[in-house]
Amino acid sequence: MALVQAFRVTLFYLLLSSSSFFWCLISLVVAPLLPFRQRYRFVVQAWCNCAVWLAKVIVGIRYEVRGLENIPERPCVILANHQSTWETFFLSGFFEPLSQVVKRELLRVPFFGWGMALLKPIAIDRSNPKAALKQLAKQGDERLKQGAWVLVFPEGTRIPPGQIGKFSRGGTALAVNAGLPVLPIAHNAGEFWPKAGWGKRPGTIQVIIGQPMYAEGEGPRAIGELNERAFQWVRQQQTELRGEEPQLSRLGETA
Repeated sequence: MALVQAFRVTLFYLLLSSSSFFWCLISLVVAPLLPFRQRYRFVVQAWCNCAVWLAKVIVGIRYEVRGLENIPERPCVILANHQSTWETFFLSGFFEPLSQVVKRELLRVPFFGWGMALLKPIAIDRSNPKAALKQLAKQGDERLKQGAWVLVFPEGTRIPPGQIGKFSRGGTALAVNAGLPVLPIAHNAGEFWPKAGWGKRPGTIQVIIGQPMYAEGEGPRAIGELNERAFQWVRQQQTELRGEEPQLSRLGETA
């Protein structure tokens, strides 16, 4: 069985990488001609949904979503824990249009980065935390006003299952200043799609969408309180999903 699964994972990556290459080539030609929303659907939503589908069909990684009734009509700031690449694919295909906080270096990757640059990401320099927070505040507010969801992984990096990273306040500050809620999302994707290596194992990822959380007031204190509430909610969901309370990780970056 291990050999069969290794073959499936290899096949998955071959199909994923080849589809990424050809889709980026097509997108570089077609995307500039489309309005932003149609561009997002063509470039991101279609390909990300394809990636999630390939993981399901070839590797056996399925998913279940709870809390669909909690999604507000108006786009807001999404705060999700970060364990793997799977949730990036899933959330980018599930919410549209969506602007994501990414490392600036990704935009320099041939084809992939060039295509990503067409989709209005918030590309920050993680080596300069203060500048990154200012950029998130400015560009994030612009994206929200344009009717896009803003996805923030407040842990700043992928954290293994059984651990949780400290939440940065960038996402909650953006929401509070825009007068919008944060939408907390928890999942256990890292159990089946680990942070490191090519290894994957079949199973069903649980995705839980919480109720929108609003700040109680304004200013730094309200931002900190909302951030703590979102953190504790995600931590509680992780506890219920895994059967044990996640330990605070030392990993993470400011963003």
